[in-house]
Amino acid sequence: MWLDAILAYLHFIAIFLLFSFMVTEAMMTRGTLDAAAVRLLGRVDIWYLGAALAVLATGLLRMMFGAKGPEFYLSAWPIYTKVVLFVLVGAISVGPTIRFVRWRRMFERDAGWRVPDEERKGARRSLMIQLHIAALIPLVAVIMSRGLAR
Repeated sequence: MWLDAILAYLHFIAIFLLFSFMVTEAMMTRGTLDAAAVRLLGRVDIWYLGAALAVLATGLLRMMFGAKGPEFYLSAWPIYTKVVLFVLVGAISVGPTIRFVRWRRMFERDAGWRVPDEERKGARRSLMIQLHIAALIPLVAVIMSRGLAR
């Protein structure tokens, strides 16, 4: 029982971190970005990746070693829906990540360069889409954990 509680706690912490980094990126892209902000965005994006990997790892550990066991999770549709939504969020996150890297390189080449407003808005739009899709995952998790999909 203790193992299940510890795994649940670690999974929740990883989820909170993931959302905090997603929100941070969305907030940072609200306005004009200078070189320092773009460098910080890159670091936040790396932490975002780390948090996503932690969510995945703790979720797998929870499924394998938690109180309910893999058969509970793998026998119903919510786990597959959660995985699809998680992968979709990850796929959408590639676009902003590529932009952040390109922006950093542009600033390294030319200190006077500015992030085009349309690109910033496009990155923010992608980040907001990620957040809204990711917000559906806990809903599916509640359905799954209560056994409502059986």
